[in-house]
Amino acid sequence: MRSSTCILLGAPVHEGAGQAGCEMGPSAFRVAGLGAALEELGHVVLDRGNLAPAPRRAITHPNGAVRALPEIIAWTEAIAQATHRAAGEGMPIVFGGDHALAAGSICGLAQHAAETGRELFVLWLDAHTDFHTLATSVSGNLHGVPVAYITGQSGFEGYFPPIHAVKPGNVLMMGIRSVDPAERAAAVAAGVTILDMRAIDEHGVSRPLKTFLQRVAEANGLLHVSLDVDFLDPGIAPGVGTTVPGGATFREAHLIMEMVHDSGLATSLDLAELNPFLDERGRTATLMVDLAASLMGRRVMDRPTKVY
Repeated sequence: MRSSTCILLGAPVHEGAGQAGCEMGPSAFRVAGLGAALEELGHVVLDRGNLAPAPRRAITHPNGAVRALPEIIAWTEAIAQATHRAAGEGMPIVFGGDHALAAGSICGLAQHAAETGRELFVLWLDAHTDFHTLATSVSGNLHGVPVAYITGQSGFEGYFPPIHAVKPGNVLMMGIRSVDPAERAAAVAAGVTILDMRAIDEHGVSRPLKTFLQRVAEANGLLHVSLDVDFLDPGIAPGVGTTVPGGATFREAHLIMEMVHDSGLATSLDLAELNPFLDERGRTATLMVDLAASLMGRRVMDRPTKVY
């Protein structure tokens, strides 16, 4: 298999979620053996440690529900800068905090894609569409806005960093099962492809994912995979603050990762929303590391039996 230089960027973002705990995510991923798993597959691993947010600016929004806006903007700026730099050196893997980290990672990757003259595609694995804007968010939790931001929806100008917007048609969402009706309508109207859990139940993951990967290949695109813990069923991944029943199974999740690996198209990865405080003996962290390993080349026959 092709060897990669994996650049690990810990992102202890927790302000985008409704509860504390995700700031411990990077440590949990390291304890669960993320770096060692990648090295065992023959990859070079450069762990750059944990990122720190940029200096905060005093900024508010007319939507009074919005929480921690200065903090999330500061994180977005720092993660975008680090991910953009890492994309020129190898495969950035941004891991640990809540899914607000994806606003920064994809912003940096979109800049890299624009500079190299290639299109960026995003495989969004999540229970939620995260397609709220600053104006429409009711909870005010900004881990619910990254996809709207990265696809260039209105209302982020003057708040979040300028971005080379990802074409909405270049985004495939899988595993969706908890979304506001207006938010879903906005995502569909924008042109995002949504494969919710009913569609997965009816058609499986293989055919639509193959179609998407073929589009990436034909465009010579860069593929970013953004994996949220709550994509998975909480029965196998309890360590997340946004559990939604009926998520992806162990085999569905691994199949997706194996297919993406086989395509040879993945160029970057997010591992988001791990909350170790809510986990059970590290089982969610271990599963997320196993899924990252599948994306990077671990085969079914390579998996040892684990004793918990």
